[in-house]
Amino acid sequence: MKNLPTLILASQSPRRAELLKRLALPFEARPADIDEEALRHLEPAQMAQELAAQKARVIWQPGLWVLAADTVVALEGETLGKPKDLEENKAFLRRLSGRTHTVYTGFAILKPDGFLHREVALAQVTFRPLRSWELEWYAKSGEGLDKAGGYGAQGLGMVLLERIEGDFYTVMGLPVSRVWQHLYELGYFGLEPDEKR
Repeated sequence: MKNLPTLILASQSPRRAELLKRLALPFEARPADIDEEALRHLEPAQMAQELAAQKARVIWQPGLWVLAADTVVALEGETLGKPKDLEENKAFLRRLSGRTHTVYTGFAILKPDGFLHREVALAQVTFRPLRSWELEWYAKSGEGLDKAGGYGAQGLGMVLLERIEGDFYTVMGLPVSRVWQHLYELGYFGLEPDEKR
């Protein structure tokens, strides 16, 4: 797998960039500017997938490999976006406390020829019951302000979680195993047929 093409990551998420670095894939982050509010009427799974596809399309140019992703957190079908301030962050955590919610991460891969693959992965996340001081402590950390649902499972937010059913990296913002598999299937690694076995 020598001289892999540079993968354009259509995201400003440091967490997604960190995961690509761990895979040692050559990439360049180019945040995509789209109107996310225009898709708030969609069901959570559809919204995550469509947001990823739109981000990829905004960045793509002929000849580029583009990867985009978007994460949506939903509690009983209602989407919880990024909290606008500490008070809303606390309100989100209060609602999630002691309950199970669903995290959807949609991802899209746009090939150099313009072919688009997109799909969505999901995981079920259960919070343990949280004490009021914990809500205050976590909100004041500021960690949750730039994250869907108002928490980060890979950071301080790990103490809030009771269990995760599904892929942890889906919750972190990029279902790495599925992305890797589809990059392979779409020809990113440039393997010949006899090398695929």
